[in-house]
Amino acid sequence: MNWDFMFFFNSVLLGAGLAMDAFSVSLANGLNEPAMRKPRMCGIAGVFSFFQFAMPVIGWICVSAAARCFKTFEKCIPWIALVLLGYIGGRMLYEGIKDKGLDGEKSAVGFTALLIQGVATSMDALSVGFTISDYDWIHAIAACIVIAVVTFLICMGGLSLGKRFGTKLAGKASILGGAILVFIGAEIFITSRF
Repeated sequence: MNWDFMFFFNSVLLGAGLAMDAFSVSLANGLNEPAMRKPRMCGIAGVFSFFQFAMPVIGWICVSAAARCFKTFEKCIPWIALVLLGYIGGRMLYEGIKDKGLDGEKSAVGFTALLIQGVATSMDALSVGFTISDYDWIHAIAACIVIAVVTFLICMGGLSLGKRFGTKLAGKASILGGAILVFIGAEIFITSRF
């Protein structure tokens, strides 16, 4: 394996493709919390980046060590994403509808919910371990680092857009953010079934 342009180009493309779910969830988080500050934005994007880094590494290890076990688990990925994102999105919808008449600061997504979002949006990244299975460990780690950096940048963009529109949407932002999360969970589930 060479350290050529195509290696980095393919890694960037993988990162962009994998980060789309995380971008959408970041957008929803920005909608839900329009007053979010930069350190929190970096923390949220960092969580998504970490999972987008870790999942392909885990997938690569699974391919190298225990491919048959992963094949069985792979069928559960759409169900897990549907349940996790459906739960978080449903909770945001409920909170948004319950508090729709109230003015004030929206509740921020908690750390546990953020971890669940990170896992749910990166489940498909496990399968990237198959696509990079012929890489040696150094190239696999380098590709995963590129994926994480691309994810971080894309998530920061999603958070910024969400904040901008969240300020304009005021009380409806939590409802829209929750609906987006439920939609993403359903989309992951439906597209993996066909």
